[in-house]
Amino acid sequence: MQNKRVLVTGGTGFIGSNLANRLAADNEVTAIDNGYLGTEENVDSGVRCLQRDVLEEDLPTDVDVVFHLAARSSYAMHEENPVEGARVNVDGFVNAVEQARKGGCDTVVYASTSSIYGSQTEPCPEDMPVEVNTGYEASKLSRERYAEYFSNHHDMAMAGMRFFSVYQGYGGAEEHKGEYANVIAQFADDVADGRSPKLYGDGTQTRDFTHVDDIVDAMVAAADHELDGVYNVGTGEAHSFNTVVDLLNRALDADVDPAYVENPIPESVYVSDTCADASKLHEATGWEADIDFETGIERVCEPYLVA
Repeated sequence: MQNKRVLVTGGTGFIGSNLANRLAADNEVTAIDNGYLGTEENVDSGVRCLQRDVLEEDLPTDVDVVFHLAARSSYAMHEENPVEGARVNVDGFVNAVEQARKGGCDTVVYASTSSIYGSQTEPCPEDMPVEVNTGYEASKLSRERYAEYFSNHHDMAMAGMRFFSVYQGYGGAEEHKGEYANVIAQFADDVADGRSPKLYGDGTQTRDFTHVDDIVDAMVAAADHELDGVYNVGTGEAHSFNTVVDLLNRALDADVDPAYVENPIPESVYVSDTCADASKLHEATGWEADIDFETGIERVCEPYLVA
């Protein structure tokens, strides 16, 4: 993508800042964020950064492409305040897209979630049946339905990206997320400091861990190809929490045992296993994940080794 006017909502957050920084080299990028979880420290000087909320009027939507990442982005965040979660994730999405549409923008790439697949040990294609068990999942599925409306009624290219367990580590832009950061970031910080990572249950649950650099590549590809519909963004491989701790110990030359604790999230809503079938995105754009899991773990650990 080059010489485009781009808006990134949630642009000082984890994924948003990585995307904004990548695009700023060749495009005019504006990042907006209300500061709920993001921090301007994540954003490079080449990005125009504004403290704005996606529920506001007169957003800077006179652009060629909108990347909509602003969200209450977890089960826990929604349970704190389900009404506010719905306002941000659904009303904020509709508000931002509608303003963009009125301003002449017809290309939107937005964050959905893989959580709607529930617990799955086999790779999940986009056309498999999905269901909603949490407010967070309901809000993201609502986005997909509104995106379908904007596509069908207003002929907009609306690409919904169902992300699978995105990580980078505290040495990247995840540190500000704290308890909401990916478990890899949290476990790495524990192991590096000699603390026992807390694993729910017996640690055998699995995730399709996808490095944020691959996520950014996927979003840019979706915009370049003006994709419409929903697309999985994952590696197609799943790794257990126990494996994560083992690899972190190896990368950090440590020997820290995990602590197994009772899962505080109800079993009826806890997603135990995830795995992506990303062939639809690959066929549409040629995208595939480039960063293998062990390399990704090494990248997470590098800042601790040079400190």
